[in-house]
Amino acid sequence: MIILGIESSCDETAVALVKDKKEVLSSIVASQIDVHKEFGGVVPEVASRIHIENISYCIEAALKEAGCTMEDVDAVAVTKGPGLIGCLHVGVQAAKTLAFAYHKPLIPVHHLAAHIYANELVVDMKYPLLALVVSGGNTELVYMKDETSFEILGETQDDAIGEAYDKVARVLGLGYPGGPKIDKMAKEGKPVYELAKPKTQGRYDFSFSGLKSSVLQFTKRMERQGKTYDLNDLACSFQECALDEIFSRIHAALDDHPEIRHFVVGGGVSANSRLREKIEELKTEYPNITFTVPPMYCCTDNAGMIGVAGTIAYVSGRRGDETLTGDASWPIQ
Repeated sequence: MIILGIESSCDETAVALVKDKKEVLSSIVASQIDVHKEFGGVVPEVASRIHIENISYCIEAALKEAGCTMEDVDAVAVTKGPGLIGCLHVGVQAAKTLAFAYHKPLIPVHHLAAHIYANELVVDMKYPLLALVVSGGNTELVYMKDETSFEILGETQDDAIGEAYDKVARVLGLGYPGGPKIDKMAKEGKPVYELAKPKTQGRYDFSFSGLKSSVLQFTKRMERQGKTYDLNDLACSFQECALDEIFSRIHAALDDHPEIRHFVVGGGVSANSRLREKIEELKTEYPNITFTVPPMYCCTDNAGMIGVAGTIAYVSGRRGDETLTGDASWPIQ
């Protein structure tokens, strides 16, 4: 089975062909990072217009790289949401056009579910499963009793962790995207500065807005007092505090659900080196659970994960029709 996947939820235009849920025949990603650097973040209207410019090229390039034609494709999968609504519409319209022109089934895919399913590219996922989704727009702990069921145990009450990284990077004058830069600087620093500990109501919920504000207040206070501070140490202090928030919730969820057999991570922040180190540490604490972090090439937004998710949705009977449209806040359940 060959699925053509299309992803356009934010600032990457991506198209891939995936065979039998495991083999990525081609993966084309047209990134807009260099454009949005000028604005310090993604501008939705600009992103939508660039998607329009890129989508046809990406489709043609993905088919060529895979050595396939549309006749070889069994179905077309596309990100329905969540994401930036204008960006989603570009991918959805392209997918609908392909599906109806070539008489192929149309499969709507949830972006966060696709990040979770990306782990299928390297391992057979086992259930019940706990997934951590960490990206620029989302921070969630998702419980899956089987391949097609999703229960959100915890989610951010304000900023997503990736958004917090970008905002702190802006405060420190590091530019966009902030996550990789803070991660790199943190390796050279120590967590010596005391920052506000996030407070949440739910046992599994997250909060990063207060931590972001604490970094800003720290820099302003040091400026008023005429004191200097080490940027590497501040980056490290922020990162350790943010990841402590994440891993305290992971521990709680794993302790409360002893039936969990597999823990996976998905989303752009899963590329963070310190997060990966802390996942390795979990393996010794929970020896009966399989821990999987996806390879770097499928951490950030890509269409290979859409092809995997599309295969699972196709087999389970999900279909879209001419009424399919983007949904910026589509719930994963």
